[in-house]
Amino acid sequence: MPRFYSRRLPLVSLVTVLAVVAWVSSISGRQQEQEPIRVAVNLVMVDATVKTKAGQIMGDLKKADFEVREDGVSQKLALFSRDELPLNVALVLDLSDSIGPFLGPLQEAAKTTLAALKADDQVALFTFSTDAELRLPLTKDKAQIAGQFDTFKAGGATNINDGIFAAAQYLLATAPKGRRVIILISDDVGTDAGGQGTRDIVTETIAADAALYNLKIPGYNPPATRFAASQIRGLVDIRKVMEQTGGELFDVQEVGSLDTVFRALLQRIKTRYTLGYYTEANGAEGKPHKLDVRLASSFGAKGRDYVVLAKNSYYFVP
Repeated sequence: MPRFYSRRLPLVSLVTVLAVVAWVSSISGRQQEQEPIRVAVNLVMVDATVKTKAGQIMGDLKKADFEVREDGVSQKLALFSRDELPLNVALVLDLSDSIGPFLGPLQEAAKTTLAALKADDQVALFTFSTDAELRLPLTKDKAQIAGQFDTFKAGGATNINDGIFAAAQYLLATAPKGRRVIILISDDVGTDAGGQGTRDIVTETIAADAALYNLKIPGYNPPATRFAASQIRGLVDIRKVMEQTGGELFDVQEVGSLDTVFRALLQRIKTRYTLGYYTEANGAEGKPHKLDVRLASSFGAKGRDYVVLAKNSYYFVP
């Protein structure tokens, strides 16, 4: 499987490669009419959500319904699954001043929502205000993650840039097997541009093979704060990161609906389609390969008749 690495990080170990191959083989063995999985590391995997033009999830699609193109060339799918592969979630929680009144409801929502994950799913917890910090590494103990919310105090600036980047960098370095997702929990009103811009954040998130989802909560931001934020240069374009990595925005309009929206977000992540194919790329390091996921022509035109949310590129390291 291609892994995505920044130049600052070591290459994946042989043990990790073999573990991923064994895991993919176990999943693929349950597929009907599927070619045997080869012991190789050139398997590209893409997660995708498909919606009708009206926004309804298309949840009963089959392997034959999908087409994947790499650099414009159609690929033969060797892997197809839905909610079978382990899920690795990096929660990135905003702890700036404006979030203080919402920490209590967030803790309750985290308790009930994270408990719905599967036993093998893992969650890591990051927080950010002026600086970003890893609070808990990936763990299967979801109650431990939820319990951390009760210990937090809000204060400081809103450095969303470094919050997302730190989570992507962590997933890149740990390379956990399974699907990878970053969930940003914030009011999205940045007041500190941090050390990384949108381009670097997109690159690192794609390199980590992760999708960015945004649980946008109502924060306490007076008009003066919003105006000041609008004047800051270099704040991350959250929507652009989501679009290029295949994530989505889930907007919490009222605190009372927080639990419901959080559940809907995780359910969406759990039921994304996972598609895999063997690439012929020779892997010039640092060169992105374009991806295009679409449905068979019988479904109409992508963008006109349906919408696909999936990453639009990857970096292959031989």
